[in-house]
Amino acid sequence: MKIAPSILSADFGCLIEDIKKIERAGADLLHIDVMDGHFVPNITIGPGVIRSLKNRVSIPFDVHLMIDEPEKYINEFVKAGADIITVHQEACIHLNRVIQIIKDCGIKAGVALNPSTPVEMLEYVLSDIDMVLLMTVNPGFGGQKFIDSMIDKISDLNSTKKNKPFKFEIEVDGGISKSNIKIVTDAGADIIVAGSSIFGTEDPKKAIYELREANKK
Repeated sequence: MKIAPSILSADFGCLIEDIKKIERAGADLLHIDVMDGHFVPNITIGPGVIRSLKNRVSIPFDVHLMIDEPEKYINEFVKAGADIITVHQEACIHLNRVIQIIKDCGIKAGVALNPSTPVEMLEYVLSDIDMVLLMTVNPGFGGQKFIDSMIDKISDLNSTKKNKPFKFEIEVDGGISKSNIKIVTDAGADIIVAGSSIFGTEDPKKAIYELREANKK
């Protein structure tokens, strides 16, 4: 299991310090939520912020584009330092083309699904992507409650992955804590995005350790 803390829950007044804390704490990825105020009802950061962070930390940047027409901005995010770019199926008219744009930049490509979007919508691109991100809350804001019915969705995607087999990783984002991480990974999640349960604590190292321990029980 990999852990990807989301900077959506970080203190933006001391962002680099917060990122260095979770890097030292053993996080595997830094999940960077990019929101445009159109695709989701919130606005966060752009390529400039990512560029300013990239040379100051070594943790891989997992960039989640919650924006309309993401194909227009992929090159900028790659230049800024993205190691993985995930776009939403719901935001892409020509999803296969967008995936190829990302792959042609030499980085990993992921596709995200909102809670109400069925996994069948990815049937014809699963062989082309490195990651599927399943949202287990409605995207836009941190600190929301996990949608319990998403466990079946994770399991269904994991079964599809095993039956081929495909090579993509399953990332899960939204409302994950010590109390439910085990059921999420048992369902098939490979990467856990956690925001307030890590950045919202006084000791991120302890928080990451406790998440890993809860996953073993």
